[in-house]
Amino acid sequence: MGVSGTGKTTVGRLLADRLGVPYAEADDFHPPANIAKMAAGMPLDDADREPWLRAIGEWAAGHRDRGGVVSCSALKRRYRDRLRADDPDLFFLHLSGEPALVARRLDERKGHFMPKAMLDSQLAALEPLGEDEAGMATDVTASPQDITERAVAALRRRTGPGQ
Repeated sequence: MGVSGTGKTTVGRLLADRLGVPYAEADDFHPPANIAKMAAGMPLDDADREPWLRAIGEWAAGHRDRGGVVSCSALKRRYRDRLRADDPDLFFLHLSGEPALVARRLDERKGHFMPKAMLDSQLAALEPLGEDEAGMATDVTASPQDITERAVAALRRRTGPGQ
């Protein structure tokens, strides 16, 4: 989870590969109208997000037996609660970084629909993980490989070494 440009896709793919589980990109669950709205620089509202969150939650629930990794902004607690309604055992990895670093990454990114202009609205909407939410936060100044290994270690502590 995290704002656009924090490396959710990169880390998500690495984590799924490291765990040997399927990976899904949350952007692929958006209906075309959501993509068009964001590409035009307009933030989504909760009504826009509901079918998207439902689809992601259903994907997660469908992979509970084997596990899976899905990259998703999940900026607000109520969005994470919606996802946990489908899979109560979800573990969130919150990727965060200084706004200037994230903005620089967005400047360097090519071929993505999310404009840099949306960063401020995402940062304003972001609600970090609560102490009662299963997950961990990590700064994105570390390498994606280091972040992945930290996440694997946290998951192993949570589920046990054989899981």
